[in-house]
Amino acid sequence: MARPLIGRVLGATGLIGGVPCLVLGTLLLEGAVEPVHGVVALGACLAGALAVARLWIGSLAQLAEALRRAAAEDGRLVPPGGTILLPAVGEIAEGVARLARTLEVQGQLVGRLRRADEAIVEGLPDPLLVLSPERVPLRANAAARALFGAATSKGGPPRDGDVAALLRHPMLAAAVDRALTESRPQTADLVLPVPVAREIAAQVIPMEPALADGGRIVIVLSDRSRERAVERMRADFVANASHELRTPLASLIGFIETLRGPAEDDAVARQRFLGIMAEQSERMRRLIDDLLGLSRIELTEHQPPTGRVVVGDVARAEAAALEPLFRRRGATLALTVAEAVASPADAEQLAQVVRNLLENAVRHGREGGTVQLAVGRVEGGPRLPGRPGVLLSVTDDGPGIPAEHIPRLTERFYRVDRGRSRSAGGTGLGLAIVKHIVNRHRGLLLIESEAGNGACFRVWLPAA
Repeated sequence: MARPLIGRVLGATGLIGGVPCLVLGTLLLEGAVEPVHGVVALGACLAGALAVARLWIGSLAQLAEALRRAAAEDGRLVPPGGTILLPAVGEIAEGVARLARTLEVQGQLVGRLRRADEAIVEGLPDPLLVLSPERVPLRANAAARALFGAATSKGGPPRDGDVAALLRHPMLAAAVDRALTESRPQTADLVLPVPVAREIAAQVIPMEPALADGGRIVIVLSDRSRERAVERMRADFVANASHELRTPLASLIGFIETLRGPAEDDAVARQRFLGIMAEQSERMRRLIDDLLGLSRIELTEHQPPTGRVVVGDVARAEAAALEPLFRRRGATLALTVAEAVASPADAEQLAQVVRNLLENAVRHGREGGTVQLAVGRVEGGPRLPGRPGVLLSVTDDGPGIPAEHIPRLTERFYRVDRGRSRSAGGTGLGLAIVKHIVNRHRGLLLIESEAGNGACFRVWLPAA
């Protein structure tokens, strides 16, 4: 028996048998009882007190052990083991056992409810953030992690810079202040400009009482970028298409009327007009294709792509496909390709970037000149992000671009020389498409040129 337990047993023995033994001792000293009988009675009293003390202390020790287990790290109440003979302590032990079973059942129920709550929050289609009273992010569901690209575990706190930028947004910060002050849900419409423009509707809901993890504010986000892009696309399509299609359509109508009238029997004029009509029809087809392609890209611009792309393979394939265009212009392609993988990336869209840049270089470069296409991996550089990336560059030896035009080159239908651009077969949408694809890939488009010295278009993409 451990030393502290022996001390407790002796103390209990003195407490139980102290008074009877004191009385028997007094009687023995005064000669009121026979010495033999008194000594036997005194021994029996001490033995009985010791037995009762051991039973009492042993039962209490078992109960104390059960209660110590109840305070263990796992939080489970464990009923006391062994046989408890002291009736009162036995009743307490049975109560502890019943309480242990009840709390275990309740704990399992609470655990199931908590897991169900987490599963529901995780599966919500709208992004959701949970903040502490100090506005520290505690949780983010799968939709929020996808929206912000947050590198975090399931249900854990987000650790992405985009989330910090969101929480610092003045409109959202004001809505959180109002929600905490007024204890009522608040709404806010936000525009996040980076890494690509996103329009988000936020609902700020104060929680009273706080959630189990201390969450005091729940923010439900709804990304309205796609809906807004559709609205803008419809308006832009009507405005741009009506303007850009007017000229070729007027040409077609005029030539058709001419062929029906004065040139009806003129075979030479008919052949010439039909050739012009074919060119104008092809121009309208390219214009509509580019408008629809640009609209599709804008709809998904806020969603980064998935996958890995060997950019050199894409560049070689597009260069081979454009060989007839190079032959018609008498141009030469200088291809320099190193092994480089972009990720995340979309192969089809990167092919469109290479195609548009090469077509621009051939059409606007010097006839019979040289177009340089280079692909390689970079670790940084002037005007480039300071992390590993893939650099794609297309350089021509044409007349170059005046500096005042460079900032507007990626606008829809913007042309430095409208007459020359149309005669070269351009739609005015190629660089706008390139810009939106590069934005979707979280990349960077750089345009460098001087009048008379050609132009260089560089595209930086995140490396795998």
